[in-house]
Amino acid sequence: MSLPFYQKFHQHYDRSYRNKDLRTTMSQYHQEKKRSAIYTHGSAAYSSRSSAAHRQESEAFSRATSASYQQQTSLATQSALATAVSRKAASAYDYGYSHGLTDSSLMLEDYSSGLSPQTKRARKSLLSGEEKENLPSDYMVPIFSGRQKHVSGITDTEEERIKEAAAYIAQRNLLASEEGIIASKQATASKQATASKQATVSKQATASKQATASKQATVSKQSTSTLHQEEVLEKKSRKVAIREKAEQLSLRKTLEETEAFHKKLNEDNLLHAPDFVIKPRSHTVWEKENVILHCSVSGWPEPRVTWYKNQVPINVHANPGKYVIESRYGMHTLEINACDFEDTAQYRASAMNVKGEFSAYASVVVKRYKGELDETGFHARVSTMPPSFAVTPYGYASKFEIHFDEKFDVSFGREGETMSLGCRVVITPEIKHFQPEIQWYRNGELVSPSKWVQTHWSGDRATLTFSHLNKEDEGLYTIHARMGDYYEQYSAYVFVRDADAEIEGAPASPLDVVCLEANKDYIIISWKQPAVDGGSPILGYFIDKCEVGTDSWSQCNDTPVKFARFPVTGLIEGRSYIFRVRAVNKTGIGLPSRVSEPVAALDPAEKARLKSRPSAPWTGQIIVTEEEPTEGIIPGPPTDLSVTEATRSYVVLSWKPPRQRGHEGILYFVEKCDAETENWQRVNTELPVKSPRFALFDLAEGKSYRFRVRCSNSAGVGEPSEATDVTVVGDKLDIPKAPGNVIPSRNTDTSVVVTWEESKDAKELVGYYIESSVVGSGKWEPCNNNPVKGSRFTCHGLTTGQSYIFRVRAVNAAGLSEYSQNSEAIEVKAAIAAPSPPCDITCLESFHDSMVLGWKQPDKTGGAEITGYYVNYREVIDGVPGRWREANIKAVSDEAYKISNLKENMVYQFQVAAMNIAGLGVPSAVSECFKCEEWTIAVPGPPHSLKYSEVRKTSLVLQWKPPVHSGRTPVTGYFVDMKEASAKEDQWRGLNEAAIKNNYLRVQGLKEGESYVFRVRAINLTGVGKPSDLAGPVVAETRPGTKEVVVSVDDDGIISLNFECDQMAPNSEFTWSKDYVSTEDSPRLEVESKGNKTKMTFKDLGTEDLGIYSCDVTNTDGIASSYLIDEEELKRLLALSQEHKFPTVPVKSELAVEILEKGQVRFWMQAEKLSGNAKVNYIFNDKEIFEGPKYKMHIDRNTGIIEMFMEKLQDEDEGTYTFQLQDGRATGHSTLVLIGDVYKKLQKEAEFQRQEWIRKQGPHFAEYLSWEVTGECNVLLKCKVANIKKETHIVWYKDEREISVDEKHDFKDGICTLLITEFSKKDAGIYEVILKDDRGKDKSRLKLVDEAFKDLMSEVCKMIALSATDLKIQSTAEGIRLYSFVTYYLEDLKVNWSHNGTAIKYSDRVKTGVTGEQIWLQINEPTPNDKGKYVMELFDGKTGHQKTVDLSGQAYDEAFAEFQRLKQAAIAEKNRARVVGGLPDVVTIQEGKALNLTCIVWGDPTPEVSWLKNERPLASDDHCNLKFEAGKTAYFTISGVSTADSGKYGLVVKNKYGSEISDFTVSVFIPEEEARIATAEAQKGSKSK
Repeated sequence: MSLPFYQKFHQHYDRSYRNKDLRTTMSQYHQEKKRSAIYTHGSAAYSSRSSAAHRQESEAFSRATSASYQQQTSLATQSALATAVSRKAASAYDYGYSHGLTDSSLMLEDYSSGLSPQTKRARKSLLSGEEKENLPSDYMVPIFSGRQKHVSGITDTEEERIKEAAAYIAQRNLLASEEGIIASKQATASKQATASKQATVSKQATASKQATASKQATVSKQSTSTLHQEEVLEKKSRKVAIREKAEQLSLRKTLEETEAFHKKLNEDNLLHAPDFVIKPRSHTVWEKENVILHCSVSGWPEPRVTWYKNQVPINVHANPGKYVIESRYGMHTLEINACDFEDTAQYRASAMNVKGEFSAYASVVVKRYKGELDETGFHARVSTMPPSFAVTPYGYASKFEIHFDEKFDVSFGREGETMSLGCRVVITPEIKHFQPEIQWYRNGELVSPSKWVQTHWSGDRATLTFSHLNKEDEGLYTIHARMGDYYEQYSAYVFVRDADAEIEGAPASPLDVVCLEANKDYIIISWKQPAVDGGSPILGYFIDKCEVGTDSWSQCNDTPVKFARFPVTGLIEGRSYIFRVRAVNKTGIGLPSRVSEPVAALDPAEKARLKSRPSAPWTGQIIVTEEEPTEGIIPGPPTDLSVTEATRSYVVLSWKPPRQRGHEGILYFVEKCDAETENWQRVNTELPVKSPRFALFDLAEGKSYRFRVRCSNSAGVGEPSEATDVTVVGDKLDIPKAPGNVIPSRNTDTSVVVTWEESKDAKELVGYYIESSVVGSGKWEPCNNNPVKGSRFTCHGLTTGQSYIFRVRAVNAAGLSEYSQNSEAIEVKAAIAAPSPPCDITCLESFHDSMVLGWKQPDKTGGAEITGYYVNYREVIDGVPGRWREANIKAVSDEAYKISNLKENMVYQFQVAAMNIAGLGVPSAVSECFKCEEWTIAVPGPPHSLKYSEVRKTSLVLQWKPPVHSGRTPVTGYFVDMKEASAKEDQWRGLNEAAIKNNYLRVQGLKEGESYVFRVRAINLTGVGKPSDLAGPVVAETRPGTKEVVVSVDDDGIISLNFECDQMAPNSEFTWSKDYVSTEDSPRLEVESKGNKTKMTFKDLGTEDLGIYSCDVTNTDGIASSYLIDEEELKRLLALSQEHKFPTVPVKSELAVEILEKGQVRFWMQAEKLSGNAKVNYIFNDKEIFEGPKYKMHIDRNTGIIEMFMEKLQDEDEGTYTFQLQDGRATGHSTLVLIGDVYKKLQKEAEFQRQEWIRKQGPHFAEYLSWEVTGECNVLLKCKVANIKKETHIVWYKDEREISVDEKHDFKDGICTLLITEFSKKDAGIYEVILKDDRGKDKSRLKLVDEAFKDLMSEVCKMIALSATDLKIQSTAEGIRLYSFVTYYLEDLKVNWSHNGTAIKYSDRVKTGVTGEQIWLQINEPTPNDKGKYVMELFDGKTGHQKTVDLSGQAYDEAFAEFQRLKQAAIAEKNRARVVGGLPDVVTIQEGKALNLTCIVWGDPTPEVSWLKNERPLASDDHCNLKFEAGKTAYFTISGVSTADSGKYGLVVKNKYGSEISDFTVSVFIPEEEARIATAEAQKGSKSK
């Protein structure tokens, strides 16, 4: 019996089946694998080139080959040979290009590399020679993919083109006509020689197998005619060589044109066909072993993977337990359990999505073990094999243990920076040439190498490098290392912060710019909003586009769009574009986002056509059907027209082409109309639509439209489609609601875990942004820059010991939600750990064979509640301790324990260890030695287990347990002592004078921030016992986030106590107690706890329920709170319960009435709150009134405001108004009585308001005339006007007489003014101002008489008094003057002076007065009695304003000295010799005349007199007689003057106080000479004329 069919397919394991070229290729391939660190056993070969480029090259090759097949139809070859060659050529190059093997030529058989792994050593064939010949001719023997490099004179690019040319001609032969297929053998041989040079493969039946390498790396199995073909090739004519050269040039030109076209046309990567990133590897295993096939697939939408065995789908339900199919993190696995010989087969993984299907193959060979172990033993060994035993491709080995060393931690980067994540992968045992499979994942998705990120494996270290960080790179990164069937993974988060903004305050860049849809007419772009808005809300986004191959960016929208999706139009069909988005706020435009992947402006059908490849081998027949063209057919209407998307910025329509369309292309015209009309308008008149989708812009937001579409071709325009339903322009996608219940919890010393309730009814949710803020800073920082999904996130990078609060907001395409409420504050510190050791072990009581120990709780509980203690003890004999023994097997919950079965009079030592949910802590220090003996002490022992709770800044609760040893009589009470932790032992002070019977005490009056310690002593009839161990120290402070127990009464009157804790551990519980005794079994209470909330309900609250109710939270650091219900609180709660049982609608404002602007009357009241079912009845005089022409009613249930409006109040409307409310079970009412004077006053006010409204229709006074006293003490009359225009005039009057105003009013700011300077009694009167224009007039009057005038004068006097300067001192010749200046003085301003607190009595020596703006007090001939404090009081009629000066000390001395000086100067000036009068300035006298001059001289004492002539002394003589008589009269006489007497004379008077000179000039003239001079001047004047 021959081997099974699938065993035959593994001949390739035998090295003898490989020819020389193939072995060389594989050897080179292995060397390259080692150098590039790419897996050497079955994994795909990676290239640095992107998969998109590989697919484009593959598509270009396929199109080129298809076109070439149809050009040469004369090539004759056998059908089977052409089929095999073309299939292998197309498959080989398709596979090679899709895997990046473009830098060397490809082996045709390399396509099968995914079917089987390459083994290091040769495997012997399991087939006989006969069976080898019986292999199916259509089955390709899989070999490992190799690469062969040639040392030739051509470049890699030319080599690639030659390879494409080879496949081009091979497939051209495949599609040749039947005549070409049945050609002569001579033509076949000739063409084979040519095809061999173009990289074709021919397969001939021959006995000898030779391996020859062509210039294009082809593999040919030659027949006996090979030598003949080579001779023909060498002897071909020059004509044939020229023809072949021309064909090569033509082919190269075609390929260059194709390549140039595809450089412009890049594939849209948003939707792409499946592609295997990692293909399944072939396996050879022993029977009864398990085998797992792995593969990883990319594609969008996410492909669905199906597994096949021999082309038959695997049904896991048909063979339960045989097959296990799983998908995890993008890794798809097929596990075959307990393999047997029938599992030897070819397995196929098929990945399929809407863009197509792609398959990968792997073979499984199952061997039977025929070694030293028999089958039974082997199977038994397998079943009993230890878990660490495993099978590798190199035999049996221990279990692989994978460890990560030098691991990357949580990392922080910034946009634009570089970052590298890496760790060392340690695998034990290490097997040479057996490398692990390393994969990187971001948020559970496989990371593929790209221009943004690269992976590297050095043999022991895996690295992921970011060449340019973007916010899209933020996420949880996981390295997955697999070795055989074992794998390990490690994860850490990478945070990417925003780059620094170019404009301070500008928003951050958006992220994840992708294409949602593309066709010929538009491309829809979407993005995610940034977390940082720069401090002001984002107004919208600008979208930029750039054609691939250029660097020119252009903006797509003129106004910012708020919706995070936008259709970009104005594209050139067939061109590829990339896009970016920028956010804008009021400050400016932020940085652009990372550019999108290239996308082509093509219809999806056109893209599919360009991507299409032959899906099956050629059958040998081509059937072409022709149809007569249906020219002149007008296309029918499109079908299935619908609105696929509608926002405030655009609307997207979609439809199906018509069935009746002819063979020519059609265009579309879109029409719209208002929803309520039939007025259709064509939208795209100038540019017909080519695709069955269209985006409409410039629609009015909030308006309703209908749409329809028409088809058009050369025959005309068809009928319209059915119109769409009415579409309202606006964002149908609502902004999500704010998340709720944000709860932070401790994680590490630099991170906090934040959880929240997801937004309700959120659609198309993108994720959440989390922000943190240091408590009290008011500054918020983003915790993530890439939205996270779910309701839990770990915020890293926080400061240890700092307190933070958090908030969350949701985001979708419509925008960002409101922020959630801020979380409770949480201090950043590590999560729970094992507790620290207990301390202060003491002996509480001792018996002859047992002892009771007590100890204090550990200082550090590790963040969780202590769950128990373990006690160890040991004997101590002669000071030598023995071995430790366990005192208890089960943990004890109290801080005391009785150790039994001890030896009497034996000395023991003890140690205690505490435990919580984190584990058992370190044991305590060894206690002192205690002797086991019977105690006979009369007083009680010390209380124990002291603990404090409910610690607040001024109080805490201290609890303890009774002493174990009560003494001779029972314990009757306790005394509590307290002292500061730093105080000495003699500073203990008692907190209670009388013993208390409770086992607790609330300590009040603590000082915030102070540390305290406490102790308790028990008392019985014998006396007071020893004090307990200390409790504390504890700091009096209220922790951040502390909450208290809250009492509530529900709608049914049920009373409950509620407590909420945001710092609970996963296993924390609430425990309630009354008077610090558990209420677990109380029949009067009912406790309900859910999540972080608990509620204790009173079934029937009464006096027996009085007490302190406390709630403790286990596994926390002492979180607790209590609530006191005393008699007063009991009464309040019972009253509130009664009110809730019989509810009333709470009224915020009772029924009131107000007059509106037009004289309307508004009755209104406001309830605290109203539901949607609230009803109101309106009652007037015991009759219900309803809405109509007279009454208008309105209810605002959001604000609780209830209103009723009346246009006018008439006499019959006097009465009682009542609003009756009903809201569910609650009722209420409010009444307003409007009767008598109250109603008349209201009616009058309404009429006044109506007239006021009429007045305000024209120019009017918004504020009537009033006065104001300026700082300059002037009076300013002013009024405010409204509703004025340019033609409005204003006229001022006083006492009905118009006041002439110099300047025309400009009504600036609507204020009109009249300034009255130095206001006085004469300005009293009645002032009036009138506004008027063609719409009417208004006037305002101001009376400034009587009391109004007095008030104004009082204010003026007040301003004058305030303007007074400080008193100053001035010395005069008469005495000392005190004075002050005011702006101006009025008689109404009363001035009073006082000296040393006593009013001054005015006299001739002391007098006051006003000179201009100076107010003064004159003290003549001052004496020392005039020293002291002087006060000037200015009384404005209402208030006195004082100015003070101190005239004493140095001030008096200086003033008095100056007075004496001035007085002496005045005396000297008074008694100084002077000429009083009588002398002229000039004396003109005729010669010969007598000159007599007399003057009066004064001085005390009598002055001396002398005369001067021309400044020389003049003595008296006969000619000039000089006399001085009676001491006051001086005479100057010249009997007959002559010309010699002309000159300047001076009278000099002098005494002891001074002297004075009085000058005069004497001019003597001769009459004749005067006549002559006159005649001469007259003659001179006549000549000049």
